[in-house]
Amino acid sequence: MAYIYDDQNIFAKILRGEIPNDTVLETEHSLAFRDIAPQAPVHVLVIPRGAYTCYDHFALEASDAEIVDFTRAVGRVCEMMGVQADAAGDGCRLIANGGRHGVQEVPHLHVHVLGGRGLGRMLAPAE
Repeated sequence: MAYIYDDQNIFAKILRGEIPNDTVLETEHSLAFRDIAPQAPVHVLVIPRGAYTCYDHFALEASDAEIVDFTRAVGRVCEMMGVQADAAGDGCRLIANGGRHGVQEVPHLHVHVLGGRGLGRMLAPAE
């Protein structure tokens, strides 16, 4: 399967420094920043620095170093934002939309870290 990456998407422009962001965490292979239209008190996006369109693309083609770094970055963001699901925390929701049916708006892998309040059920029944 071929994944086609659009290097003009907003996250690619953020990674190139063409668009500013409110950075939460930077690592060798990942960047985390606050969402410009937050849907919860904590709403941070974590993206890989590599050109990956969605999570399945990343899981199949990223290097082990990229995968470990990205996964640890998500964990560090949860810790930094105080939304871990440990005994002391209330937890969070991690969302990674993929493709048209997944309602992915930006064709660059990104994980939403949402927390700071109850978030309700995951999906409403299909109409």
